[in-house]
Amino acid sequence: MSSKNPGSSTSKRGFASMDEERQREIASEGGRAAHASGHAHQFTSEEARRAGQKGGEAVSANREHMAAIGRKGGEASHGRRGDTKSARSGQKNEEGD
Repeated sequence: MSSKNPGSSTSKRGFASMDEERQREIASEGGRAAHASGHAHQFTSEEARRAGQKGGEAVSANREHMAAIGRKGGEASHGRRGDTKSARSGQKNEEGD
């Protein structure tokens, strides 16, 4: 007999099928054990800085992605500015009349 649910393609077994809280508990235990045994890697500030720099280089190398981010940010800031301008101009007209 199969361990899978009838009519379903997912199993009720394994780490991925556990609820998120239980996954966190298990992962946390593993992290504590690794640190306690001295097998866990602890980044120096220089290693962390270099890792962040490499990630930034990888992301910024994709020009299409960076352009999309810029457009999205521009739309957000211009949208707010447009609302503010119209609100301000409405206030000026009321005060000027």
